[in-house]
Amino acid sequence: MVDGKRILLVVSGGIAAYKTPELVRRLKEKGARVRCVLTAGGAEFVTPLALAAVSEDKVYDALFSLTDESEMGHIRLSREADVVLVAPATANILAKMAAGLADDLATTALLATDKPILAAPAMNVRMWEHPATQRNLKTLAERGVGFIGPEQGDMACGEWGMGRMSEPDAIVAAVDEFFRQGGAARPLTAASGRSLPLSGTKALVTSGPTLEAIDPVRYIANRSSGKQGHAIAQALTRLGSQTTLVSGPTQQPDPPGVRVVRVESARDMLKACAQALPVDVAVCAAAVADWRAETVAGEKIKKGAAAKPPQLKLVENPDVLATLSASGNLRPRLVIGFAAETENVIEAAKAKRKAKGCDWMVANDVSPATGILAGDFNTVHLISADGVEDWPRLAKTAVAERLAARVAQALKAS
Repeated sequence: MVDGKRILLVVSGGIAAYKTPELVRRLKEKGARVRCVLTAGGAEFVTPLALAAVSEDKVYDALFSLTDESEMGHIRLSREADVVLVAPATANILAKMAAGLADDLATTALLATDKPILAAPAMNVRMWEHPATQRNLKTLAERGVGFIGPEQGDMACGEWGMGRMSEPDAIVAAVDEFFRQGGAARPLTAASGRSLPLSGTKALVTSGPTLEAIDPVRYIANRSSGKQGHAIAQALTRLGSQTTLVSGPTQQPDPPGVRVVRVESARDMLKACAQALPVDVAVCAAAVADWRAETVAGEKIKKGAAAKPPQLKLVENPDVLATLSASGNLRPRLVIGFAAETENVIEAAKAKRKAKGCDWMVANDVSPATGILAGDFNTVHLISADGVEDWPRLAKTAVAERLAARVAQALKAS
């Protein structure tokens, strides 16, 4: 769906700017027409010549160039695109966007545009976590700016954490999905005079793993990262839903504009979900531990020289998805579960949907070779009473946007 689309790429001053020539190349391979705006900071990491060569178009960088203004005014520049993509989106440019500043060509074009804006944040983990940045992200999300990433990983400064710009492939996949959904990644704002697709609705999303204590030190858990659940909560919020995210322990940042309830065990998660009802839609993306230790030791279990391994007696945890699906008068209009399988994915998910009593089941293959559990991409199958939809491999953010758009359609129809 990127084919034939016009993309205005704003390259700001982060080290991740070195990836932008590859991003431009990948977008053009998909058939997009890419025009670049380069900030002074961005020019420290990538040259105008490099971007011009891969985009096969002029690179714009000077607001007060009379030649450029006669050929291409900044108003026209910002409005001839189908979407404005900011990559990398540094803490600085995000702050300027939130404040409405326009002190160079890039920020002037962003303020003057009437087109959708997508941003791929990139910054140090401390900058990402700073309250000012989180406040700016919330402000921009409320105005309809869509975000791609960031991701966790090693950074040029030597630290590790959230703030690494998504890879070019993930950004291209997200932009492609944006167009497939007709621009659903950027909801209509209140200022537009039209309501958002999920305005007036309430959503509940579960995410991450649960931790089931064995003793004060050890626990039973799984490998869920929470990336998909957090992305879904953000996507539903962008479409106007008042969203509560009940999350087990993860390293994912709180999605802007989402009410987050942090829990640890399956029983904690069920209690938090019950307190969030009533809602219109519940998406159970969390990987809830099926079992827990019947008795939790008050002190750390000692190994000892001659000690035998402790015999753990396990008991079944409450089933959050099945409970929400059978909530009587408080049952959400739409209940969606996730089935993470390693074999017979479709058949296992079909059986799970019937057993749990939910409306939809999102199935995926989480075998180690797929890299899905800790990765940024997902390949899912949407299973409902109408049959099975096989979705292509997408960035998890794109899966979230597509699922949120489908939720909006379903709730409207009901």
